[in-house]
Amino acid sequence: MSSTGGVSQLPAEFLDALTGLRRAAPRSEIRLEEVPAPTRLAPLAVALGAEVFDTVPFPPPLPHGPARNLVLQPEPEELATGRFILLYDPAGSDAWNGRFRIVTYIRARLEAELGNDSLLGPVAWTRLVQALDAHGARHHSTGGTGTRMLSESYGTLEDRADTIDLELRASWSPETSDVRRHVEAWAEVVGVFAGLPPLPDGVVHLPQRRS
Repeated sequence: MSSTGGVSQLPAEFLDALTGLRRAAPRSEIRLEEVPAPTRLAPLAVALGAEVFDTVPFPPPLPHGPARNLVLQPEPEELATGRFILLYDPAGSDAWNGRFRIVTYIRARLEAELGNDSLLGPVAWTRLVQALDAHGARHHSTGGTGTRMLSESYGTLEDRADTIDLELRASWSPETSDVRRHVEAWAEVVGVFAGLPPLPDGVVHLPQRRS
């Protein structure tokens, strides 16, 4: 968290926002951790990083003895990543229409044939807005951009398949200091980017490796 003073000097509503942010409970496949926040966007800021990895649910048994150290375990595949940044200016900001601003991005790699769909950006944006509404995360002054980035390989790497990264950048102003619902809505969309299936409350999904 970036700030110019100690925790005891933080405004009460920013402390309230921190409490809500740290109480957010996304689904278990999404790893959230606090990461360094930008220092030039606002007097106070806190940031979360999100990662979703695919795993092998039932790895083969390892041999015993010295041969055990020679077996390379499969690396988990990163399915999606993102950042959630909460900005706070006690003096308020005309651009934010308030004292808080949330800035986010989500990125995932898609197969080339899927990434060529021109509707991916609008669909991703709509999904974010729907998630905020569904979680009761009241907000205003919302904006965002969707970007598709094609990666092609040449020369000694020409055997690699073309890939497309889909990135959604968005920002909005929460109407109150209770940002827990905003974090959980954003994390839900990170899961959508990762291809996690929707789950009813209380059900844990066992991820399967993509073919």
